[in-house]
Amino acid sequence: MTTRLALLGSINIGGNRIKMADLREKLSARGFGAVETVAASGNVILSSDEDEQTLADDLAAFVEAEFGITGFVVVRSVDEVRSAIEDNPFHGEGSDKMVHTIFLARQPVDGGFEALRQAHRDRGAERLALGDRVLYLDYVHGVGVSDLTGRFIEKRLGCRGTARNMTSLKRILAKMEDFA
Repeated sequence: MTTRLALLGSINIGGNRIKMADLREKLSARGFGAVETVAASGNVILSSDEDEQTLADDLAAFVEAEFGITGFVVVRSVDEVRSAIEDNPFHGEGSDKMVHTIFLARQPVDGGFEALRQAHRDRGAERLALGDRVLYLDYVHGVGVSDLTGRFIEKRLGCRGTARNMTSLKRILAKMEDFA
């Protein structure tokens, strides 16, 4: 079994409330064995031999069936989470709370990243860079004052994503490395 991180998009924001204890219990009962959550924002560490996309689809269907929340799930390995920190060009420059990695459901559509950069030009101080199925983003002055909302980003990239800041990712990675 391989240790995986399942990032549930849009959990515990708006009306999409799930108690992490309930999520852990139901996933364990479904056969994932030991399941750990980190924070209350839909970060689930589990073991699975399913391929990434199958696991993501299965977990999204599970969340809808068990909790009535239609959403999406992005799955990553320990190495991919580590890369999301180490390869982020803004990590170490900006505040760990302002520097984010947005995990994308897939690589953006052709020209999507350039469309995002062009649409955002002259709108704010945020810095953007594209990686392998990730968007690196330094919010500089804060997420709450930025025009770079999830909807704004997704419209240009042509795919969904779910963001985690460096503080959260470091906590998640530490737990993944200790997960057994």
